Amino acid sequence: MNKLSPQHFIQAICAAGQALGDKKEDINRLNVFPVPDGDTGTNMSLTIDTVIDELSKLTKDANKTDIFRAVTHGSLMGARGNSGVITSQILRGICEGLKDAEGFSAEVVSAAADRSVEVAFNAVRKPVEGTILTVLKDSAAAAAKAVEEGVDGLQCLQAVATEALASVRRTPDLLPVLKENNVVDAGGYGLAILLEVFSASLSGEEMVQPTIVHYSASDTTVAIEQINDWEDSAYLYCTEFLFYCESLDEESALNFLESVGDCELLVGSAPHFKVHVHTNEPGTVLSYMTERGQVSEVHIHNMQLQSSAREQGVTGGLTGQSSIMKPQSNDNSAHVSPKEIGYIAVASGPGIVRILESQDVDYVVHGGQTMNPSTKDFIDAIDAVNAKSVILFPNNKNIILAANAAVDNASKPAAVVPTTSIPQSFSALFVANQEASLDENVECMIEAIDQVKTAEVTTAIKKAKAANGDPIAAGDIIGITEKGITSVGKEVAEVALELVGLIAEDADVLTILAGVDFSNEQLDALNERINVEWPDLETDCQRGDQPLYPLILAAE
Repeated sequence: MNKLSPQHFIQAICAAGQALGDKKEDINRLNVFPVPDGDTGTNMSLTIDTVIDELSKLTKDANKTDIFRAVTHGSLMGARGNSGVITSQILRGICEGLKDAEGFSAEVVSAAADRSVEVAFNAVRKPVEGTILTVLKDSAAAAAKAVEEGVDGLQCLQAVATEALASVRRTPDLLPVLKENNVVDAGGYGLAILLEVFSASLSGEEMVQPTIVHYSASDTTVAIEQINDWEDSAYLYCTEFLFYCESLDEESALNFLESVGDCELLVGSAPHFKVHVHTNEPGTVLSYMTERGQVSEVHIHNMQLQSSAREQGVTGGLTGQSSIMKPQSNDNSAHVSPKEIGYIAVASGPGIVRILESQDVDYVVHGGQTMNPSTKDFIDAIDAVNAKSVILFPNNKNIILAANAAVDNASKPAAVVPTTSIPQSFSALFVANQEASLDENVECMIEAIDQVKTAEVTTAIKKAKAANGDPIAAGDIIGITEKGITSVGKEVAEVALELVGLIAEDADVLTILAGVDFSNEQLDALNERINVEWPDLETDCQRGDQPLYPLILAAE
């Protein structure tokens, strides 16, 4: 092949993207080090999916300039997580290396590989050996060697793909944590799949997705196994968004991002950028950037819960998507006069949904800790509610930003009551008043939620430390309040009792929401113990049947 036609290029990209999608769950189960995003395979696959979507919009007579623009723009706009952002820069570098090329020679392939290395490494301030960047660098070196051997372009590309797979096998020798867990680098594996299938598609070979078989140093089979890759000592929130600015001081922005987190990336060129950082202060990051330009497509993921969801098989946590649950409505609803104020709440668990519906909630957006709804989810819900105005209850601090964005773009008056827990929305709805204005309702509801103290019980997915410095082992039962992890134990009930002592000192009522894994018998036994120890505290026990959290407690 002496020439790479636009259609061949598009077909090869699509084939590679499909292969990556087929393998994404295998990639997700690999340890992602040193970048602790929960879902490398999903992030890379979603990035390529956006590229394919952009390519599908091109006309049949699109030239290579149109194609390269679609790949570069699509990958930047669709990049998710650190691995997705780096993938977007790899693709950008390839396109820049090919844009002025004549023909499809080994020299052209090598130049594109070199440019890809340059762009990708410039995007990462602290490159680490044994990651996707190492695989990329080794692949480019293989291209240069192929040029010296006098091969053609297709043979050079095949050499690149072969070396990518070999480099992935070597990653455990470069990162001890990979060898300790008997896995290879996830991002590198994803890149190897892309290169292998892209090459096979152009050559017309049968496209067999590569499988990692051995370490380079031994005959030990490399297992693909579950590794919980969130570290409690690191930052909690993976924060990423698109940023528009005509005159950004990129170095200053990167220095700021480094000061509030790690794994910081700022890619693209004026005026279009993609920002990614792991931080405990996503709000601070967004405030800094909005002072300098315009922010859009904000995604904030709790990486600990993302890993926990993956371990327990919660699909929404893997995809980053949410679904919308709408209460059943009367077939004649289109003819019913709209109510003054409608209510939308985020929840997970059939029991919680039933409670919200009994409190006159019109629309329940399915989501929460592991499934953060998008702005579009909220906008769709607002449009669906038969009301003149709407109040949103996000019920999780990571969802408030998306709810606020929906309000700003809603087709009717709307407002957010910034609830950070399900019990807070219960209290807010208790003071709802259809005869009061939207603003008056919001004011009263905010006063109500300020009186609620919430605590949650869950299981630690790996070793960490409590707020007081006490060690936490994987499998320990932990209690979480607004002050962080404040209780650690071996039994759910014991930890719950400690939490009650912390949040119910001056309370009159304690609400208990039992999770799907906490039986009625356990709930009755816990309630009896609370009644004995706090005889003046009224308890309200309900089945929430929420996942991951055996108990949610609220005192007011």
